[in-house]
Amino acid sequence: MRQFDHRRPHPARMYDYMLGGKDNFAVDRQALDQLAELIPEAVPLARANRAFLQRAVRYVARAGVDQFLDLGSGLPTQGSAHEVAPDAKVVYVDSDPVVGAHAAVLLRRTPGRARFVQADLLDTEDVLAGAGEFLDFERPVGVLLVSILHFLPDSDDPQGAVAALRERLAPGSFLVVSHATTSRGEDDEPPRGRAGSGTDRSPARIRAFFGDFPMEPPGLVQATDWRPDRPKLVGDWSLPSSLMAGVARKAE
Repeated sequence: MRQFDHRRPHPARMYDYMLGGKDNFAVDRQALDQLAELIPEAVPLARANRAFLQRAVRYVARAGVDQFLDLGSGLPTQGSAHEVAPDAKVVYVDSDPVVGAHAAVLLRRTPGRARFVQADLLDTEDVLAGAGEFLDFERPVGVLLVSILHFLPDSDDPQGAVAALRERLAPGSFLVVSHATTSRGEDDEPPRGRAGSGTDRSPARIRAFFGDFPMEPPGLVQATDWRPDRPKLVGDWSLPSSLMAGVARKAE
């Protein structure tokens, strides 16, 4: 297994730092501080995304779901699913061996409640085999695909992978998605340029990831507008409209 390298920044540890975590090194903090100077909205967007995940997990847990599958999870960092739903079982999945090494240490704090599986989320069979050792896929599961699908280009067929996963989920399961977009309307297709190693998509193409699962209210909206904890106040700082989010449930 690849060892921690404190001399090089790592995206998962940088994200941990964005969220106020402690599982990061000085080089990660320095790299993130430099990024924030270039892209001031990076940290607020990351925190808005994490806040959406937390609200969605609470919503799904209140619906009676007590097991979650977090795909492309990164580190189990501040406010992760097993902390938001302490009575649920959670499997975190990531293909990065550095994430796996950190997660093995972090999840020792929650024996019996959370596991880590190293797998590529595009490999449905591998994911289900690994997660199925801890979760019961004959019962409803909350599947989290939060801020990960936009890193996957169309050439990797993420739509096909998510469709295969939807097919295998038990009725009553939930699919939780947040995804970057640069468009302003449902049918406005953003440029096909790649963001990092992935692609921004229009709201219509993001909605397609949910397939025929009925959307839970309020549908596919900006992440900050998905069941906010409080109403927006006059003078609230508005984030760029670039992160869509939604939750859908498989019909029973």
